[in-house]
Amino acid sequence: MRRRRVRDLCIVQNTPNSEERNSEQQTVVGSSNVPETLDEPEEFQTESGGTRRVRGRTLLRDLYDLDPVERVKVSRNTHGQPVGSEARLLAGYLGILARNANLLPINYESWHHMPDSNKNQALANIKERFALEVFDDYIKKALGKRWRDNKSTLKKQYFKKDISLEEKLRNVPPGMLRYQWEDAVRFWNSKKGEDRERVGTSSRQKQKFTHTAGSRSFASVAEAEEVKYGQKVGRLQLFEITHRKKDGSPMTSEAGEIMEKLKEKKAEYEAIASSDSSVNLKNIDNRIITEVLGSERYGRVRFQGSSVTPTQYFGSGSQQYMPSGSQAQAEFQRLRDQIAQMQANTVEQIAEVQRKYEELQQQLRAEAAEREAAAAAREAEARAMVAEQSKKYDDLQLQLQQMMHMFQQLQNPPS
Repeated sequence: MRRRRVRDLCIVQNTPNSEERNSEQQTVVGSSNVPETLDEPEEFQTESGGTRRVRGRTLLRDLYDLDPVERVKVSRNTHGQPVGSEARLLAGYLGILARNANLLPINYESWHHMPDSNKNQALANIKERFALEVFDDYIKKALGKRWRDNKSTLKKQYFKKDISLEEKLRNVPPGMLRYQWEDAVRFWNSKKGEDRERVGTSSRQKQKFTHTAGSRSFASVAEAEEVKYGQKVGRLQLFEITHRKKDGSPMTSEAGEIMEKLKEKKAEYEAIASSDSSVNLKNIDNRIITEVLGSERYGRVRFQGSSVTPTQYFGSGSQQYMPSGSQAQAEFQRLRDQIAQMQANTVEQIAEVQRKYEELQQQLRAEAAEREAAAAAREAEARAMVAEQSKKYDDLQLQLQQMMHMFQQLQNPPS
């Protein structure tokens, strides 16, 4: 596969004595030709037994050739999300770090269990090559997403096979540390791992459609459209852009149905606004999305990507995105989701307690068996000692009798 054409990216220079790399001491030195990505193709085996050619791992070799004091500057939008070509380069680099088993081991059950020292080391590595306007928490969250994606890929390609557990333990992916792989395989094969997989599968089945933005974030797509056309991209427009194929058709039939409903609802409001001046069309997109798709999930804003909260997007006192009476419905949905999560966690906790209980029972039975065996051995040893002492006593008695008999014969010789 040919290398992608290089693109001009914003490069900033850090002074050697600067302790804070994301500070005002950075000075712009212009643009530098840095490759956006370098994709190495690879063969992927399908469920039917055939193979198909897919995009391989993203490599950013020329990024390492930057001068030690140079950084790729990553800008952010008003919601704190990275945007521009630099954001896509950053996303590719996060994927590389997420696959580094020495830096971010896969044998932790979740990203929350990953030690802060590992996360901070990865963040420091990123800041050696990028000047970030986005917050550290955003980077860590994005890195965690790619770490989970990497684990999911490894699980699908090397664990989800019709082979024995022993064969799965030996089926170590290239570049993976054996002990990490064995730990991950044993967890996936455990009751807790299977329960967690069922929860994840259930959640994915509720997803009605996927987007067509590829490796670009919604924030980058919106920013590119705004630069191209010189006007802000609304949520309805962004949904249309990110859920259509190259030929303009909807990604799925479900996405097409939603697009039609959104258009119909918008036409209704525009018709009302033409005869009723009290209707404000400025923020009508938010109301339409809520009426067609339901209330926003707690703490999320549809079609805005990760890390955008309702408070950021709508404002702390604004309820424009919620129709009358829907606040209680949103709170009900939030509580229902929370209860479902608690139930899932309870299942995991019960499974963990059951596993520990069974392990303790086995340990107690093993210890009891050891004690019984030791007691039996001591009893057998004691019986053997008693028998030996009894035999010695009988032998001494016999010798004494023989000696007495001999003495009597000596005292009374025959005439």
